[in-house]
Amino acid sequence: MKALVYEGPKQVKIVNVPDAKIEKPTDVLVKITTTNICGSDLHMYEGRTSVEQGKVLGHENLGVVIEVGKEVERVKVGDRVCLPFNISCGYCENCERGYTGFCLTVNPGHAGGAYGYAEMGPYNGGQAELLRVPYGDFNCLVLPEGAEEHEEDYVMLSDIFPTGYHATELADVQPGESVLVYGAGPVGLMAAYSSMLRGADQVMVVDHHPDRLALAEKIGAIAIDYSRTDPVEAVMEFTQGKGADKGCECVGFQCHDHHNHEIPNLTMNRLVQSVKATGALGVVGVFTPQDPNATDALEKEGEIAFDMGMFFTKGLRMGSGQTNVKAYNRHLCELIEHGKAKPSFIVSHRLTLDEAPNAYQHFDRRDMGWTKVVLHPNA
Repeated sequence: MKALVYEGPKQVKIVNVPDAKIEKPTDVLVKITTTNICGSDLHMYEGRTSVEQGKVLGHENLGVVIEVGKEVERVKVGDRVCLPFNISCGYCENCERGYTGFCLTVNPGHAGGAYGYAEMGPYNGGQAELLRVPYGDFNCLVLPEGAEEHEEDYVMLSDIFPTGYHATELADVQPGESVLVYGAGPVGLMAAYSSMLRGADQVMVVDHHPDRLALAEKIGAIAIDYSRTDPVEAVMEFTQGKGADKGCECVGFQCHDHHNHEIPNLTMNRLVQSVKATGALGVVGVFTPQDPNATDALEKEGEIAFDMGMFFTKGLRMGSGQTNVKAYNRHLCELIEHGKAKPSFIVSHRLTLDEAPNAYQHFDRRDMGWTKVVLHPNA
């Protein structure tokens, strides 16, 4: 099968690899019809992780079931399914508690497994023609009739939509509140969108890319360009000096100032400054345990200089970590099915798998207009 593989920093390539296949009786084999390039893929693409050469990338996947293992009962050949980026068993202690992003079974010695991702198990990703899905009955979200017509909406259930929603869940966003989102990339836009779905009265999005801020404005958010104004002062102005009720960090360790200097603690500390006393933060931007290629000495050890004094003094609380997709994807799927949500508004490019290496270059550079790339391996 054709697949996109990692070959080194800034190097991905379309090659022929052995076909994905059923390996265990609980597996499902999926023909991938839509898969996305994620901002998290760029951490690997840029050489900021320990991902091995030859790894098939891609953890935002949707397709049609073409084969099932003999112990699969619920999922049928012909089902159109969306796959959570978390691979989970469904029966370990964490899965039983709903923390499927921290499964204790699929990646022994670690909490959590994923498709095509560094240190998240031996699983290949779905930027390929076929994908093996472990524990298929548990991991496959079977989509409703007519899903093919809205596939660009449903594929967002694999990661980006639940992750944005997870940020608002961690921050405990309530109706009528003001919400500050750092980052207008796909995750940040989904956090802003999710805040509105939860009834937020005012949503502010901080970034400096005009095309991404325009999308934030398109869905009714207030765009704050930190290259033109101090974002903390802007938030205080928009909230009459109180600060935002809740804050979402959707950038992570590779955040930059407006001079394009990487400052790993920038968004976290600005959130602490901008959210009102007794407020809450939801942190879903990726922070890694180690980053040997970082220019910041603390970040090399997975640390940042965090404004703990202000965080404590203001009585803030914080939730963090990757999303447990299955906690949200069925609910969000129903919103899409009934026309209450259309997360595909972030899609900018629809490409074939052969065009993926070039798309990685554009997306990595944050070129104007490249907000979200969907690939169709079997187009």
